Amino acid sequence: MVLLACVLRVWDLAEQSGGPPPVAEGEHRVARVVDGDTLVLDTGVRVRLQGVDSPEAARDGLPAEPWAADATDFARRFVDHAGGVVRLTLTDERLDRYGRTLAFVWDGPQCLNELLVSEGLAQARLDYRFTGTMRRRLADAQRDAQDRAVGLWSRPPTPQPTDAQDAR
Repeated sequence: MVLLACVLRVWDLAEQSGGPPPVAEGEHRVARVVDGDTLVLDTGVRVRLQGVDSPEAARDGLPAEPWAADATDFARRFVDHAGGVVRLTLTDERLDRYGRTLAFVWDGPQCLNELLVSEGLAQARLDYRFTGTMRRRLADAQRDAQDRAVGLWSRPPTPQPTDAQDAR
């Protein structure tokens, strides 16, 4: 009974604040992919992928970071493959400092958070509070991406000489 009262109070506060209601674990329809590590559900809830940090997309007059477009495209393809409906699993840490829901995003056995890291399109952020199993999976995925030198872990392209440099 106390738990129900707490849940209803949180829901009431969310409605009073004008924000979307809190999200529960389970299946949700994705309205759009903001970038590699942020989704918006059809309820308006913004979901930040737990335990990962992908490069920032262009915003506020700043250029996109390298690999940002690739990370965003990867997340879009993941959501498309899932038919727009993904499963969220939550951790003890429910919201980030911007009020986004922190979650692991799944399509069947595939975890978007882990796949982004394994493709070198996001870094594992192991300083968040989540299970040891997911912590190990993200750490292993990052080691694998580093070993394969993919994405963020690839060697920067060798600059090609310009015509002016060739003339010297």
